[in-house]
Amino acid sequence: MKINQRKHLQNTRRWVVKIGSALLTNEGNGLDYQAIAGWVEQMASLMHLEPDQKLEILLVSSGAVAEGMKRMGWKTRPDSVYKLQAAAAVGQMGLVHAYESQFQKHQLHTAQILLTHDDLSNRTRYLNARSVLLKLITLNIVPIVNENDTVVTDEIRFGDNDTLAALVANLIDADLLVILTDQQGMFDSDPRQNPQAELLTEVDALDPELDAMAGDSKGELGRGGMATKLRAARLAARSGTATIIASGREERVLNRLYQGESIGTLLFAKKTPLLARKQWLAGHLLMKGELVLDSGAAKVLRSKGSSLLAVGVKDVVGEFSRGDMVICVDEQGKEVARGLINYNSDEADRIKGHASSEIADILGYVDEPELIHRDNLVII
Repeated sequence: MKINQRKHLQNTRRWVVKIGSALLTNEGNGLDYQAIAGWVEQMASLMHLEPDQKLEILLVSSGAVAEGMKRMGWKTRPDSVYKLQAAAAVGQMGLVHAYESQFQKHQLHTAQILLTHDDLSNRTRYLNARSVLLKLITLNIVPIVNENDTVVTDEIRFGDNDTLAALVANLIDADLLVILTDQQGMFDSDPRQNPQAELLTEVDALDPELDAMAGDSKGELGRGGMATKLRAARLAARSGTATIIASGREERVLNRLYQGESIGTLLFAKKTPLLARKQWLAGHLLMKGELVLDSGAAKVLRSKGSSLLAVGVKDVVGEFSRGDMVICVDEQGKEVARGLINYNSDEADRIKGHASSEIADILGYVDEPELIHRDNLVII
């Protein structure tokens, strides 16, 4: 599977770097200022290269909740959403100050950006977020991005900063997503259980065999295990962004990755990048409902990417309104596509299985002949 994709990394110019909680807090012992200084020095050195070589870098940082827990003397991650939000609010102060003070030593400014899923699911706010992030990085300012944990709820959260980093990579058309973790990379099996497990060096992010290899384990401090990192790599791949999962404890890991050294796991993107609107649609994580397609409709969508007609729908699940995002699955429950629906759940349930020419007779009106138009549909 190794095809030497790393030789192209020196041609990349825009990176999203994500650093995990276990690294930042030295397994929960408070912010590791020495390690932070090291990563910042590496990022600064890459941003200070010659104009035709230097990088634009956006940083997605975990650690706010873990730092807040440390400051308040909490030994275990609280279950209460309000305690988590309190920990995030307290910890965010120390986290951002730590980065800002280190970047200033290298004559670089930083900007704090806190996002919620609403910021990326609303088209206008999505474009505004994109514009400000692009302006910051072109001004050689480092945006430090985190989820706005103090206001989000479980229903609207990204879920983990790996996912947030991937969506931000989509947002700014990044060339590379670097996920720094406390693991060496992705292995073909769990190295904690199998001493013969082998590190994957270069793989296609969409290879279906990776799902079984990723497992579902999580750390005590953060939300994201290897499965979430694989999912993030696949989200990033939609905009043509490659992903590297590597140990942040490797000496000068970012500089060595830039030089093309084989560290960690490179998950490369083989598909052609989606258009900007399709990226936005694909990045939606809040699905309001589900359409179960018959085998014919699923096949047509996968092979032709055409609009979805009501005749190909077998079942409608959930409650949603016109314009909401819904997921389309085949009869085995596997996701086929997602898109913005033209009818609410009650209307969709009434016209499912019927031809477009019958919609007027069933509903008394026709908003659109398609249940989901191809322009508002993205194949997964």
